[in-house]
Parts: sequence; C-alpha cells; structure tokens
Amino acid sequence: MMDLSSAHLESFLEMMSVERGAAVNTLSSYQRDLEDILSFLKARGVKATEAGPDDFRAYFADFAAQGFKASSQARRLSALRQFYKFLYAEGIRTDDPTGVLDAPKKGRPLPKTMSVDDVTRLITQAEAESMAEPGLDKLRMAALIELLYATGMRVSELVSLPASVLARDGRFLIVRGKGNKERMVPLSRSAIASLQRYGARMQAETAAKGGEDSPWLFPSNSESGYLPRQVFARDLKGLAGRAGVRVASISPHVLRHAFASHLLANGADLRAVQELLGHSDISTTQIYTHVLEERLHDLVQNHHPLAKQAKKQD
Repeated sequence: MMDLSSAHLESFLEMMSVERGAAVNTLSSYQRDLEDILSFLKARGVKATEAGPDDFRAYFADFAAQGFKASSQARRLSALRQFYKFLYAEGIRTDDPTGVLDAPKKGRPLPKTMSVDDVTRLITQAEAESMAEPGLDKLRMAALIELLYATGMRVSELVSLPASVLARDGRFLIVRGKGNKERMVPLSRSAIASLQRYGARMQAETAAKGGEDSPWLFPSNSESGYLPRQVFARDLKGLAGRAGVRVASISPHVLRHAFASHLLANGADLRAVQELLGHSDISTTQIYTHVLEERLHDLVQNHHPLAKQAKKQD
C-alpha cells in the first residue's frame, strides 16, 4: 500500500492554517519537526498510519542522543500529538499512539543567589546612606533590605506589610502569604533597629504634615496605596550599583533565594526553611537541595575518619 504520510502532513498543515489560523513561523516549525519524525519512521520502514508508541520512543531516544535539550524534545512531542489528534479526528487512525508517551523531564534551573559578601555590601551601603542622609527614602530602603534578607519574604508580602507591625514590640512578624495563609517569621536585631528608625521618621513626618496615618508600612501614591514592587526593584538595582555589586544579578527575588541558600549552607533544616519561605509543598523548597548536597559533601570530607586519613597521606 502507498505511504501517504507526506500527504497527511500536508493536510494537517492546511488545517492548522485555515481552521486554527496558525502563524507562518508556527507552520514552518510543525513542518520541520514532523518531517524529521516521518523521515525517521520511513528509515525504519514504518508508515505514519502504522507507527506505534515504541517507534516514537525510539525516535526521541535518538533525538536526545544527538544532544537536543528537553525543551526541544517537548516541542517535537507537542507537534507529534497535534498531528495524531488530526489523524484520529479525520478517521485516518482509529487510535492515538502518542497518548501513552511521557513528556521529557526538564531540569529545573538552580535559583540565582548572592554571596554573603555581596549581601553584606548591599546592607552596609544602605545603612551608610541612611546614616549620612537620614531622609525617609534612605531609611525606607535600609528597612526594606534588612527585612527582606532577615525573613526571606516574597517582595509582594514585603511591600504590602501593614503599618501595625510598628506597634508590635517583638522579634517576630506575622506575614500573610499566598492563599491568605499566615506564617510567623523571626527578625534579626539589625532588622528591628532599622525598622524602628524608619517607622519613627515616617510617623514624625506624617504628624508634621498633619496627614492621616497610612494603613501600610511602606505607603505610596500608587493605586494600591503601598510601594510598588517594581519601584523597589529599581531602587535596589541603584543601591547595588553604588555598593559595587553586579547590578544584573540583583532583584528582590534573588535576595529571597540568598536568604534560603545561606540558611541551608549554615545548617538549617529544609522543613524549617520551607515554613519560613511560606512554601505549601516541600518540593518547591527542594530547588535548594544543591546547597544541602554541597554541605553534606564538605561534612564528609572534613569529618569522616577515612577522609581525614586520606588528607594526612596527601
């Protein structure tokens, strides 16, 4: 029987163009990916109408062996599934052999973080500027940096803190996170001091102007009423530049990652870090397991009797 794979592909691309309104680039991508798959099947002596899951597993194994990333494999699998859905809908196939294929696992990128030295430079710069020029903006930046690194809060949680935290005299903050869930996070002494300095200045300026107290700790003229996270991110990059820290590597989220990474590197438990970050699932916190692996490796190298003996022999 004649192999109509190419004709079926042409019909599929026509359907994507006419019925789905697919862009030219999308159609070209589908055509390129599917032609490569059909060429592989042809070399195996298999028609598109007869190919089974094992044929496609062989294709993707060969594709991966050529060094293509998981993202490229996922794109080709998506094209293949669309093609076989079309064949099934048209009655050309009575089944969809792609339904049992597993999507390639994408490696989760390691979170960007900062060294302890870079964080120290950032905090030192903010503190120095707030001392030299104790205006509200400088005091606010010092408080923001201290709170973020001390607690690991999400930037959205940080900028929307209520002003009522100033009335609490304690070492902990109650943070309202995702899903309206509350969690308790500890504060460092320097964070408490920076927060108190900022709060005192803010309340003094509000009283001097005869204005009403804002319900927010970091009030702003924005639509929300509090400091937009984009403004904080911009000011943070400016501070980084003045502190001699690489600006491109800085963001509020990077400071949150630094908080978690530095805790784990110094012996904190993964479950405790999960609670502090407000992750509902431990799997989310496990992006930091590379830090634990490094710590365990150092632990074995420095404390295991055999490792010590090997060092002596060297």
